[in-house]
Amino acid sequence: MAKKIIKRSWAEPFKIKVVEPIKMTTREYREKCAKEAGYNTFLLKSADVYIDLLTDSGTNAMSDYQWAGMMIGDEAYAGSRNFYYLWDNVKKYYGMPYFVPTHQGRAAEHLISKIMIKPGDYIPGNMYFTTTRLHQELAGGTFVDVIIDEAHIPQNKHPFKGNVDLQKLEDLIKKVGAKKIPYVSIAGPVNMAGGQPISMQNLKEVSKLCDKYGIKLWFDATRATENAYFIKVREKGYENKSIALILKEMCSYFDGLWVSAKKDLMVNIGGFLATRNKKVYEEARNMVVVYEGLHTYGGLAGRDMEAMARGIEEMVEFDNIKARVGQVEYCGKQLEKYGIPMVYPFGGHAIFLDAKKFLPHLRQDVFPAQALANEIYVDSGVRGMERGIVSAGRDPKTGQHRYPKLELVRLTFPRRVYTQAHIDVMVESIATVFQNRKQIKGLKMVYEPKYLRFFQARFSKL
Repeated sequence: MAKKIIKRSWAEPFKIKVVEPIKMTTREYREKCAKEAGYNTFLLKSADVYIDLLTDSGTNAMSDYQWAGMMIGDEAYAGSRNFYYLWDNVKKYYGMPYFVPTHQGRAAEHLISKIMIKPGDYIPGNMYFTTTRLHQELAGGTFVDVIIDEAHIPQNKHPFKGNVDLQKLEDLIKKVGAKKIPYVSIAGPVNMAGGQPISMQNLKEVSKLCDKYGIKLWFDATRATENAYFIKVREKGYENKSIALILKEMCSYFDGLWVSAKKDLMVNIGGFLATRNKKVYEEARNMVVVYEGLHTYGGLAGRDMEAMARGIEEMVEFDNIKARVGQVEYCGKQLEKYGIPMVYPFGGHAIFLDAKKFLPHLRQDVFPAQALANEIYVDSGVRGMERGIVSAGRDPKTGQHRYPKLELVRLTFPRRVYTQAHIDVMVESIATVFQNRKQIKGLKMVYEPKYLRFFQARFSKL
């Protein structure tokens, strides 16, 4: 008689050493909190949140190796040894010879935009990211989306929905001229598309096209190890290569990159700009002194740079990234059992709920994703965030709402923070909200800041 094959489970590649207590509140209390926060999950107090899936930016759990490094921070104003250790690891793992630290990723976006963009320029990219596009616009540029059409269709299962449509890119180059395009902006994976990766083959093709027209290629490498993981498991020829080797090959096609270290590097603060372009490096090193701090600390403490350097070493470990993406996949598969509409394939850092299909009775101009994020919080204390019309903001020329094709709620998993049991609680909450979805009403925006309104806007119920 043949033996029954026993399915073998995997577990997180770490054990818990320190715990932080969290508390469950009542529904009545959360209703009060949501109203006081103007139905904006960004304005909730963290003490009133049970499971916080707002973002993975700076919310990760550092390892004992990183915490040990914090104790040897060299807090010299100039020439900290932690800076040089971090620089060495940037060269080793990203392959970029020049490096400028910043306090977080958007500071690096700011520097690059001011250095490279002139008024009237166009910056094509594989879907926008909120802070990136704003810095490009403030510098006088216009972002142009050249991502493949599949990226705008939540149920499409293309394995690399972060790919650039080469025809769209070349059409733009021919229309405005290569001199009007300071660089092509590539993210991998693409956050706003649902954490979708770009393939190595597509990167090669984009690089070749940019070389043809003499256009630079820059990389938002904030979650690049997740992209490297998807290349390893989905793209032929990379299955036997390490995450570190894939990451370095990806970076080899770029003139430079910026990173929010608060994601892949698993630290609470930090970022950097790295490039192989000495002229850009010299300008950035000069400007960082004006906006951030001396070029050997860039607004960071020495201990933070040490934790970043050690985080780079840990982020390329296959078991770490497999467990990180595995949590997202587990969550998605559990939600499928209840028929929850989501973005496919599941992303590397978050599950994205399709608010248009979840709440088909709500028009997009009554902010369905914003309303859905609030309903989930009120039901269980789980905090997610809107990625739809509120995040898209207004067109700077017309002043009208931008209406993105994707209207999403992002549920983002901090690295090494929550267990499978936390995920089960969240899944059951979303399933409950889905059962009662016809009762959910839209929202009216009652306060709107000038920039990045999703952070501080306030709403009232209709």
